[in-house]
Amino acid sequence: MSRDQTMGQSHNMKTDNRSFERVEEFKYLGTTLNSIPEEMKSILKSGNACYHSVQNLFSSSILSKNLKIKIYRTIILPVVLYGCETWLLTLREERRLRVFENRVLRRIFGHRRDEVTGE
Repeated sequence: MSRDQTMGQSHNMKTDNRSFERVEEFKYLGTTLNSIPEEMKSILKSGNACYHSVQNLFSSSILSKNLKIKIYRTIILPVVLYGCETWLLTLREERRLRVFENRVLRRIFGHRRDEVTGE
């Protein structure tokens, strides 16, 4: 059946005397399939929590920027991208991921001064 024919109908699939219920959402390896906007909220919330747990490292002047980037790539980024193999993103969700990444990187590097104006 095409997707249009199945909309609004509840069909079960039978195989080997087992019946499988058709569901709108399915959680697999901690990721909710077919609900990317809701999952995106949860993912970004987890990413923010992860950032705040290591925020003191990023604000340290002892650590180099390269080390801070390595910390970001090994601790925060895997939390945000876990299960991304199953995602079918729209441009809006891609933009939300880029905004999150840019916000974290700005927090890591702090404010930059313009060399010409000094602001």
